[in-house]
Amino acid sequence: MAPPRPATILHADLDAFYASVEQLLDPSLRARPIAVGGGVVLAASYEARAFGVGAGMPGWRARQLCPSLLFVGGHFSDYQRLADEVMAVLDAFTPLVERISIDEAFLDVAGSIHLFGSPTHIAEAIRRRVRAEIGLPVSIGVARTKHLAKVASQVAKPDGLVVVAPQSESEFLAHLPVELMWGVGPVTRARLADAGIHTIGDLAAAPTALLDRLLGKAVGAKLSALATNIDARRIETTRRASSMGAQAALGRRAATAGLVRSTLGYLADRVAGRLRAAGWAGRTLTVRVRFTGLRSVTRSATLPVPISATLTLTELATELAGAALAAHPREHEITLLAVSVGNLVPEPALQLELPLDPGDDRYRPRTARDAARWVVDRSVDAVRARFGHDAVRYATVMFSDVQRVPEAFRELAEHAALKPQS
Repeated sequence: MAPPRPATILHADLDAFYASVEQLLDPSLRARPIAVGGGVVLAASYEARAFGVGAGMPGWRARQLCPSLLFVGGHFSDYQRLADEVMAVLDAFTPLVERISIDEAFLDVAGSIHLFGSPTHIAEAIRRRVRAEIGLPVSIGVARTKHLAKVASQVAKPDGLVVVAPQSESEFLAHLPVELMWGVGPVTRARLADAGIHTIGDLAAAPTALLDRLLGKAVGAKLSALATNIDARRIETTRRASSMGAQAALGRRAATAGLVRSTLGYLADRVAGRLRAAGWAGRTLTVRVRFTGLRSVTRSATLPVPISATLTLTELATELAGAALAAHPREHEITLLAVSVGNLVPEPALQLELPLDPGDDRYRPRTARDAARWVVDRSVDAVRARFGHDAVRYATVMFSDVQRVPEAFRELAEHAALKPQS
């Protein structure tokens, strides 16, 4: 058996990034419990987290938990600028950098050891440079796989470094809570806990049949492999995006026609805007509906031509979601809706067609109706580019109660979603 590859994967994760930037820009906020946002907490400093304040929490609840909490507005351009400066530091140590969000990235430093020393020395050097040159704290995990490096960086927080040697991987993972793993959210954690599975070691030892019953075969097999540190993924410095998508978590809501339409309109607006900004359109639209208990169903449609029109995507997504709900008449509540557009190609220039095709032309972007939508979309895009995303909205989005997070914050969170490349 070949020996395991050495621990040369680093996961660098800026600590409480948005809140740390606010404390960097205004030194009077340092060591104080702060939250970025207002009606909802977008990010919280570690001082605020000590009181139980967390991202996504309603502002009133955060103030109950921490009466001294100070809300601050977000400096979105500074978030982007400083995060890019951190990524430039990482690039100085290796060309194998995979940025997975605005404030975190994986590195493979196997080829840099002869220049900068061991992976541990490289991680220490990165932390020193980010602190000295940019002024932000960063935690780093060093391990043999991407999954384990990410877990290690979470253990290292705040402002720390954890190195996991290959011979101590099982021992390191055994007693850690399962929620540190990729793919284990609150619902999955609760399901595992009900079965007596609380730690990663418990998960690694769980019978396959039990995990299949609790989570389904695909999810169960994936988490079981990660629990034993089986992760063959390599660093991807360039990725071709095969689709663009967005989703909205709804809690537990009655699956009314109004909720479905308004939510899908919001999601279609986000996806279509990103498609047009990148110069792409797609032929396949997929809608996912998640019911209570993690049960999900998807419906897809492939069109004769690629589209990127907001209202067209909204209409088709609503039809697909309606078909999914009709096929499950016993499901009355939904917890999540998601929209994605695949089969991406460069968006063609608009050219009207003569109505000679006797087939269904509802989703053909070259009809007179959809030509008008093409013009409206680009007018909306132009207004938003000049005055901000919230300057103009489609009616389905304007009257929806789904959007609670500023669009500028969403754009930053989606920064690492790479545009398709030819």
